[in-house]
Amino acid sequence: MTDRDDFLTSSEVEGEDEERVELSLRPQSLDQYLGQSRVKKDMSIYIQAAKQRDEALDHVLLYGPPGLGKTTLAFVIANELGVGLKSTSGPAVEKAGDLVALLSDLDPGDVLFIDEIHRLSKPIEEVLYSAMEDFYVDIVIGEGETTHAVHVPLPPFTLIGATTLAGQLSAPLRDRFGIVEHMQYYTIEELEEIIQRSSDVFHTSISPEAAVELARRSRGTPRVANRLLKRVRDFAEVKGEDTISFETTSHALKQLQVDNEGLDQTDRKILRTLIESYKGGPVGIKTLAANIGEDIETIESLYEPYLLQNGFLLLTPRGRVATKKAYLQLGLPIPQED
Repeated sequence: MTDRDDFLTSSEVEGEDEERVELSLRPQSLDQYLGQSRVKKDMSIYIQAAKQRDEALDHVLLYGPPGLGKTTLAFVIANELGVGLKSTSGPAVEKAGDLVALLSDLDPGDVLFIDEIHRLSKPIEEVLYSAMEDFYVDIVIGEGETTHAVHVPLPPFTLIGATTLAGQLSAPLRDRFGIVEHMQYYTIEELEEIIQRSSDVFHTSISPEAAVELARRSRGTPRVANRLLKRVRDFAEVKGEDTISFETTSHALKQLQVDNEGLDQTDRKILRTLIESYKGGPVGIKTLAANIGEDIETIESLYEPYLLQNGFLLLTPRGRVATKKAYLQLGLPIPQED
């Protein structure tokens, strides 16, 4: 029999390899899940209570910047509950029938995970209201004279929604989540532990100094830490190192244009555009997005949260403003105040 990989392009094979790696890095229980201590403590209580009552866990909304482990936590919650999980994303649910098919396929107590839930269309969102509250949906089928409503009862289930933009969720949908958890950026110590664990999964080793340096430049985000670890590992292997050294890590990160604060090319482009083109701001998000060639949602969800939390950027009623820290990080003169 011909191997399926014979029909895959190199990019598809690489994509499958990346997916396998991500799965191997994914913890299976709350004890294995590193970081997010408050969220884990809360979820442990809610899960235990639901199991003791033999009920489905209340619906859960996880929000925060990308790469902080929202999807991973959804899988962990399902494992802890001992139930199945069906996974989809907001843009993938195009018709009410798609959602009804997913919901009808659930067993009692199962988890339905919807990533990017803020991107559900309004008609789909409205179908969810009765499903979440009363475990049924009413859908209209047929055309013309054959049009009629069908009442579809559903088993009790748990909806876990994940979003990077909680503010874009409608109030009626947001109010139907009984558990709302804000995912926070990770500390350097937590990221160092994640990097050491990931290096074991990769069958490599990294020195403590290198792990700390990598953690410092990972934007408080496990996904970034694992991505940078894979690239630094490449440099170390080419160099013939058995253990990834601090020197190789520093050199690799310099080549990758990740600075000592974890800022990458796009971060610096945002700040430099604010400073050099608009005298530090304020600048509206549409103007900024057009100038740097990125869409608004990418800037708001991927770049701004880190720049804001770490003091490089301020949000004002009139727009974005670069701080003195931004000028210093870019090595630019701070303008004199009038």
